[in-house]
Amino acid sequence: MPVVSLEGRGDFGEWRDAARSLLSAHVHPDDVRWIVSGGADDLFGRDAAAHNQGQYGDRVQAFSVPRAFVEAANAALCHCEPDRFALLYRILWRLQADRSLLGDTADRDIVHLRALIKNVRRDAHKMTAFVRFREVPDRRVEERRCFVAWFEPEHYIVARTAPFFQRRFTDMDWVIATPKGSAIWDGRSLEISAESAEKPQAEDATDDLWRTYFANIFNPARLKIKAMQAEMPKKYWKNMPEADLIPGLIANAEQRVAEMAAREASQPPAFHERLQAAWQEKAEDEDGGPDDAFAGLRQDAATCERCPLHCHATQTVFGEGPIDAALMFVGEQPGDQEDLAGRVFVGPAGNVFDHALTSAGIVREQAYVTNAVKHFKYEMRGKRRIHQRPNVGEIEHCRWWLAGELDIVKPKIVVAMGGSAYFALTGERKALDEVRGHPLALANGQILFVTVHPSYLLRIPDEARRRQEIARFHSDMLAVHKVLRAC
Repeated sequence: MPVVSLEGRGDFGEWRDAARSLLSAHVHPDDVRWIVSGGADDLFGRDAAAHNQGQYGDRVQAFSVPRAFVEAANAALCHCEPDRFALLYRILWRLQADRSLLGDTADRDIVHLRALIKNVRRDAHKMTAFVRFREVPDRRVEERRCFVAWFEPEHYIVARTAPFFQRRFTDMDWVIATPKGSAIWDGRSLEISAESAEKPQAEDATDDLWRTYFANIFNPARLKIKAMQAEMPKKYWKNMPEADLIPGLIANAEQRVAEMAAREASQPPAFHERLQAAWQEKAEDEDGGPDDAFAGLRQDAATCERCPLHCHATQTVFGEGPIDAALMFVGEQPGDQEDLAGRVFVGPAGNVFDHALTSAGIVREQAYVTNAVKHFKYEMRGKRRIHQRPNVGEIEHCRWWLAGELDIVKPKIVVAMGGSAYFALTGERKALDEVRGHPLALANGQILFVTVHPSYLLRIPDEARRRQEIARFHSDMLAVHKVLRAC
């Protein structure tokens, strides 16, 4: 009986060559034994492999197979199951007589093949969601930052998944180390190593950012432990910094739900006129009186009645930051907490925004931050005020204030966060993916970047996708910082 010994680390080429040789010699699937080299039953693996190559190598033929089989085999070979080689050869053998075999969803071999592919794809998906990069400052090369990550996959998916990270994090050098191989990106080439790696010990401030973010998005009222563990299995927790918060968050969930139910809903405070007067007084104190252009603009906005939104909002929430800032961020509108505080981006979305700026090396105090619409638009649901998206007319009414801020601040770079901000700045309504992530030119010579609004990240229900979108948002901020430094 022929014995074929393979490395078995997801390399399609080594299995294809052996299978082609066997098929050329008309070796029946039941008459060949497949083993993993170095395994418990690989007593003569090397000799057997050499013998097989010598026996069948001079009679190798080319065979035609459906493209779907090549794609399926590429995925299934990444699985750790020892029987995967025999399964694929058996299907290859049967395909020579039945070209429609892959479409038979009731066939036992096809069911088995699809199960292997599903497991591999799930493992690759978990890798994209749960890899945590940590910066290695002493490995910095020129202007490129260096990062390292550790992940423990079930299957041989490193080579299959590494291109995702190359596309997403192409502007930094990184290493993803795993027990089943490593991926290394240096800005020029992606190198895949099949050798097992040891877990790095690097830690950085990003760990605390992950913990802060996770603690803020955790909703005890929607806690479903089985669903959470199905999406984020416990085996990944030990390599995720935020996971050490999970036991405490679960234990206190019932108490926090009771506190949320008993807590008074946020309502606009009384004496609206007094708040407006206090805001105007503060503006005069900070900005040198109403004759100052910026202070005058903010004072005028404090009594704005251009649209009906002022009737229900607590106060006008104007922009803040240096009036000579080179960088301006424009969001959509104030939220519940911003409406009560009279300041931009101080709620949950503001926390996500601050963390992204910190990760990118941008100092918020050196940027001007504002919104396309200056009043909070909401509807009452019970005792809660639920955010409502401003319509085109409301954005148009507020463009006068935004234009005034742009004229006074004169930033070199403007970042539109969300579709409403993009429309307010350009008058165009486009899908964000069409304009996101690369510099655009405004009519006045300023550079425009477009990204999502931080509140969008908080509303994504799928945990893995949310993490991917947060990483993409951080990449957008890094791109903004890179262009800002070049200005």
